[in-house]
Amino acid sequence: MITPMMSQYLQIKDKYKDCIVFFRLGDFYEMFFEDAKIASKELELVLTKRECGLEEKAPMCGIPHVSSPTYINKLINKGFKVAICEQIEESNASKGIVNRDVVKIITPGTYFNENSNDNFFNVFLGSVFYDIYNEVFGVTFGDITTGEVYSTSLDDASLLIDELMKFSPKELIVNEDFNFDKLLSPFQNEFLITTKDIAFFTNAKLPKNVDKEKNLYEHQINSIGGFYNYIYETQRMSLSNIKQVEFYNINDFLLIDKNTKKNLELITNTYDNSKKSSLFWVLNNTNTSMGSRLLKRWIEKPLLKIGKIIRRQNCVEELIEKYNLHANLKNLLSEITDIDRLISKISLMTINPKELLSLKKCLKLLPEIKRILIQFNASLFKDIYNHFDVLDDIYDLIEDSISDDAGIAIKDGSIIKENYNIEIDELKNIKFNSKECLLNIENKEKETTGIRSLKIGYNRIFGYYIEVSKSNYDLVPENRYIRKQTLANSERYITEELKDLEEKIISAEEKLNDLEYKVFLDIRDKVEKNVVRMKEVSRHIATIDCLFSLAVVAIKNKYVKPKITEDGVIDIHEARHPVVEKLLNKFNYVPNDVYLNNFEEQLHIITGPNMAGKSTFMRQVALIVIMTQIGSFVPAKKAQISICDKIFTRIGASDDLSTGRSTFMVEMKEVAHIMDNFTQNSLIILDEVGRGTSTYDGLSIAYAIIEYLTSISKVRPKTLFATHYHELTRIEEIIPNVKNYSVSAKKIGDNLIFSRKVSKGAVDDSYGIEVAKLAGINQYIIDVAKNVMKTLEKQIDCKDIIEYQNSQEEIIVEEIDETQEFIKKIKSIDILNITPMDALTKLNELVENSKNL
Repeated sequence: MITPMMSQYLQIKDKYKDCIVFFRLGDFYEMFFEDAKIASKELELVLTKRECGLEEKAPMCGIPHVSSPTYINKLINKGFKVAICEQIEESNASKGIVNRDVVKIITPGTYFNENSNDNFFNVFLGSVFYDIYNEVFGVTFGDITTGEVYSTSLDDASLLIDELMKFSPKELIVNEDFNFDKLLSPFQNEFLITTKDIAFFTNAKLPKNVDKEKNLYEHQINSIGGFYNYIYETQRMSLSNIKQVEFYNINDFLLIDKNTKKNLELITNTYDNSKKSSLFWVLNNTNTSMGSRLLKRWIEKPLLKIGKIIRRQNCVEELIEKYNLHANLKNLLSEITDIDRLISKISLMTINPKELLSLKKCLKLLPEIKRILIQFNASLFKDIYNHFDVLDDIYDLIEDSISDDAGIAIKDGSIIKENYNIEIDELKNIKFNSKECLLNIENKEKETTGIRSLKIGYNRIFGYYIEVSKSNYDLVPENRYIRKQTLANSERYITEELKDLEEKIISAEEKLNDLEYKVFLDIRDKVEKNVVRMKEVSRHIATIDCLFSLAVVAIKNKYVKPKITEDGVIDIHEARHPVVEKLLNKFNYVPNDVYLNNFEEQLHIITGPNMAGKSTFMRQVALIVIMTQIGSFVPAKKAQISICDKIFTRIGASDDLSTGRSTFMVEMKEVAHIMDNFTQNSLIILDEVGRGTSTYDGLSIAYAIIEYLTSISKVRPKTLFATHYHELTRIEEIIPNVKNYSVSAKKIGDNLIFSRKVSKGAVDDSYGIEVAKLAGINQYIIDVAKNVMKTLEKQIDCKDIIEYQNSQEEIIVEEIDETQEFIKKIKSIDILNITPMDALTKLNELVENSKNL
């Protein structure tokens, strides 16, 4: 028959089939059956067995309770969920087996490893509700470790992919109608996906501001419901730090799709996926974790409204002008710890006394930060100043109550300051005066017995005792001393007086620890009631920190304030790539000008050899636009930037092995996405389109794309088009809004020297063989390649292609005109008033005309 304890375990495990259950037994968390097999493998634990009442022993492994965070972190990083099962009653309160239940479920989207170096990044849980009938998505992302919750509505699956790329959730919950296998295949190893039934999303208690928002769609409300339901299901409580949802519309921000984010290396590089060599790496001079996380969001979601951008710009400009305030501001900000995550611990009821002291240290700095803010005149700074709560009441509460020496333990006493609670002070008086009493007893016994080496000690088994060395046994008064323990060189005794004092001391200590614990919880609850106020201050500090960072970077790197317009013109003088110039010696970096508009300079065909800098040039234009629209100054001598609504890039080549798509197929899919979604205000970067197939196919496709972007579509986005098909440069002679630019190189003997300078005009040679030589290809191969090139070299006249294309279009137009005329004749027939003879004549005429169509 199965044992009572194992029966209890199996009942609990049945409720949490998708979790590894950590079953608390004494000082250990034990795992059984399949959970034990998984955990022993993933955590490298010894797999043992335990009697369970069945024919075979239950597989088992365990970990010490105190070491659990390390093991939990490993499981979470491997994509597992962990259900923490604890005793929910005291052992002496139960006659049989103690009651146990799951008190918390730890999942990838609800867990933050405090020992990691990822304070600069969020831990987002995503909730996606798919409305199968209207084919729309409600999307919510929230981070319970910082209290941020964002929600929007999307009408396209590609937009969902883009949002997933921006938020990078650790976990995603979806409704059962959502067929995610194909759509989310690119993310299959990046986050855990959990499917829930419809009711899980529709039957949830929502924050108040969700009910007040009138413009929310039902699918968006359902996604919010799923998010909050999952938080309650895993955390077993409502969290005060996430009771506010921030609604956003993707049309309020510059659209940067997943390929563009990756190609431009906005947050991480493409080499090892680290922050280094990314735009974030360049701009991140923040002093706080909150500021760093906010800066990341600014980079991923640049603004579209000029007014908001200029408000940020003006703050950066004033910070640069008032450089004398930088040192003080930096010192203050650098002392601010991660307030958001402290607030999260308050909401989760897990904050300890030492962390409250950290919060107090931050709050102490707020009045000084506000005194600095008053010295700025920019409107955004004034708004922050007017709403900047210094939280002095919370500071006073912690200052008055929590001892400066308090540690992380909340049940071991020594937490509460003197004069905060009268009863605690009385108990402390007994506890600390008892030491003096013990010393008095010790001195008195030394005088009475004459044993100068006599001393009073304490252990958990006997309590307080008098210890006498072996050489003084004959001086021990037998009538008062009661022997308790014999050691090798001494004897331990107790007296009635000592036991009476011990009872008072122990009673006082127990009461003191219990009371300090209760008072600490009361203090924590009082602080928790102010979570919304603290979050608001944290948000202001993050904004100040971001603006400070942009100012510092602008000063260090000699950036300029760009002029922002809506006239469709991008005009940058001596533009530089913000990342590349940091990696190179800035004195060796060659800046370049760029001028784009929607008319005569709409599309630039950029030619030049590999390694000459074409890709760097194009990327820097896109990065400067993004920097402008987050409110940053930019790496240039002068810049005028017209607001862009979307940036698209097609750069690089790679197979998509997960779906079996070739390099060329991936390229064409990306190009198709761009062609279907650009607008007049978009910026498009195309690098070597068509190279994934044969020369003739690639050249034909490249030509067709250029023609579509410049004439056929009637919507003419600003475009930079780099190519090795130098035959395409002839297009400039036919299409007036196409211009040729090139990155020049010089051949000096057999060597190739790159100038890195972009100038008007085209090159007629890609210098491929010279680049191969630079790469180290041996001379024999180089010589053979030159001979083959001479044999194969045939001029492809793109002008002929264009003239042929134009003639075909004229034929199509003529055919359309004839067809329209034929239809017009048919429509003009009055069938109610025509005679039979006229009808036959008309019909014959139409038949003859149709033969010519």
